[in-house]
Amino acid sequence: MTYANFTRRTLVATAAGSAAALASPLPVLARTARAPRAGRYTGLTENGVFAFKGIRYARAERFAQPVAEPWDGPALQATSFGPICPQRALGDEAQAEDCLYLNVWTPEINPRAKRAVMVYFHGGAYTTGSVTDPLTHGGRLAADGDVVVVTVNHRLNALGYAWLKPFDTRYSDSGNLGQLDLILALQWVRAHVEAFGGDPARVMVFGQSGGGAKIATLMAMPAARGLFHSAATMSGQQVQASGPAHAWARTQAFLAALKTDVEGLRTMPIERLREGLAAVDPILGGSVYFGPVLDMTNLPRHPFWPDAAPQSLSVPMILGNVRDETRAFLDPRGPKLKGLDWSNLAARIQPEIKIDLDPVWVVEQYRLHEPAWTPEQVYYAATTAGRSWPGQVIEADERAAAGATATWVYQLDRSSPRDPLRGAAHTDDIPYVFGTLDAPGSYSGTDAVARGLSTTMMTAFTGLARTGSPGLAEWSSYRLPNRATMVFDARSRVVNDPRRWERELWAKAPYVQPGV
Repeated sequence: MTYANFTRRTLVATAAGSAAALASPLPVLARTARAPRAGRYTGLTENGVFAFKGIRYARAERFAQPVAEPWDGPALQATSFGPICPQRALGDEAQAEDCLYLNVWTPEINPRAKRAVMVYFHGGAYTTGSVTDPLTHGGRLAADGDVVVVTVNHRLNALGYAWLKPFDTRYSDSGNLGQLDLILALQWVRAHVEAFGGDPARVMVFGQSGGGAKIATLMAMPAARGLFHSAATMSGQQVQASGPAHAWARTQAFLAALKTDVEGLRTMPIERLREGLAAVDPILGGSVYFGPVLDMTNLPRHPFWPDAAPQSLSVPMILGNVRDETRAFLDPRGPKLKGLDWSNLAARIQPEIKIDLDPVWVVEQYRLHEPAWTPEQVYYAATTAGRSWPGQVIEADERAAAGATATWVYQLDRSSPRDPLRGAAHTDDIPYVFGTLDAPGSYSGTDAVARGLSTTMMTAFTGLARTGSPGLAEWSSYRLPNRATMVFDARSRVVNDPRRWERELWAKAPYVQPGV
């Protein structure tokens, strides 16, 4: 697509103006006292922007393709979030199979406004999560970034990714239904976002953790081609999808735990189906994993193996990670760190990595390169570089090797000022991009450094949405062999290949995508 630079528009306060202006509908401005309306949906005003919450974009029968919700019809209130997909645990939020809802925040309801659109997919792998998390409310990003923000819920876990095709071809799409939901949501954006002041020709998708993995997967799905024009993934990647044999083994384990067959699975109460998600995964151990399946129709190839999917090489992309990813889920105050020392460090690292290298040798290499580091520092560096980071390196390198239009890579280094043991952990980039520094669950703090970094990261992301290039002139694109990386910190700067020796160490053996 062709990108154009758009500056913040001057909003007209009175009806006076040229004859041309008088001949066109006046924009509905965020300062008006009226309840905002777009199409048949009535929203609300929140902190200077319009919010439309709980817009149904589709309906779906269990294990069937989603069907688009009509745009026209009786007037509807869009003032509260819809239910989230059923999952094992996520607070006290309402859960229901009828969960195909999205939310829109916009500074202006005017079809002529043509603001860039940022569509967010949530994390939680493919099993849990929602966009109702206060960290991902889009009001501040819409206001401060002058963009239209859309956040999407979709089917997860067995409802979105159980592989049932071996039972019956009626279920041929079952392994990728969650992805098909996202595709339908993007089709909704293309068809209707103009009514909310958005530009359907400038749609950026962005997502953290599992949300980033969903985006990487969409980049290899033919039905998603052309539905977004730029992308950003935050600590989320999908090098390979699940093969059908592993997906089938997981579905069988799930059915065995429920003591049922496919017909029982299709008709049982959702509460019972949700209980089955505690089944033991026959490949990975732990709770059963569901994710995208290489079904050769909806997903005809792996997203980034053996190379970057050609269909998305023209899509400008930001790839990001945080320095201490695993501090978020390997609790520094928990049992896995209790009593950690040099004598047991290798054994503690072994179960946490996804690259098959001798952990004793790994520890030796870390001590050789970083002799001042403590066992805890080595533990988190090694588990991050051997588990959470390699997928991003592979994706960035494959895009560079294939001559992709443009790729930019970042690393968040700023440690949490709220928790000194957390470092810069998984999810910590979310509040900086959304501007939700003071939201529950944020570890960013609200000091001057946090506010400045939030402005910088928001500028980069909204710049990509507007123009196809981050809004930071000093951020050079990622190319081989330099591997330019923006290090976001109190003083952000571009560094070439900032963790080179770690990257080279972990590249000595293949990375195995969790779930495949």
